[in-house]
Amino acid sequence: MTVAERLYLPLLPGLLITMRHFLGNFFRLRKPVTIQYPEQRREYSHRYRGHHILTTRPDGSVRCVACFLCATNCPADCIRIEAAEQPDVNVEKYPIVYEIDMLRCVFCGYCVDACPEEAIIMSNNYDMAFYSREQSIVGKQDLMKPYTVDPDRLGYRPSFPEEAAKRNAMRRQAFDLVSAARQAAGQPAAPVA
Repeated sequence: MTVAERLYLPLLPGLLITMRHFLGNFFRLRKPVTIQYPEQRREYSHRYRGHHILTTRPDGSVRCVACFLCATNCPADCIRIEAAEQPDVNVEKYPIVYEIDMLRCVFCGYCVDACPEEAIIMSNNYDMAFYSREQSIVGKQDLMKPYTVDPDRLGYRPSFPEEAAKRNAMRRQAFDLVSAARQAAGQPAAPVA
């Protein structure tokens, strides 16, 4: 053991780093990385995959036609649907039971991608605390009611109309790059639709 090790000198760099963080936090020299949740909330992307929402038709009925595509595509097997015949002749079936086990869900969004009716979308709501396992199984009424009227709380969904113009401009720009590359190679440019 060297003299420096006997005097615990190798510990000094670590102690200096700890002291620098302590003084920086004590005198608030830096912006804190934590927030005062739940009074303060972070802004998440509008593509955030939070609590599920079953969308409704204008008459208030659930838009889901009980095709089971969401349950089939769910890798966590957390969606349970029981179908019933719809009295409306325009709609074949509807879910009499639609449950999602939030403790099993991995929030991958495959159910949203698989739905042909855009009946299930996701919100920005990440406040999901449960006292028991039974509370974590969310039924049809709870999935229908919470955020359908607040577009600011919507999260991942099949289409994002607010991004359509930006995406179309990027596509046009990509086609222009292909045309430019063809012209540089001496080939005729393809017509742009």
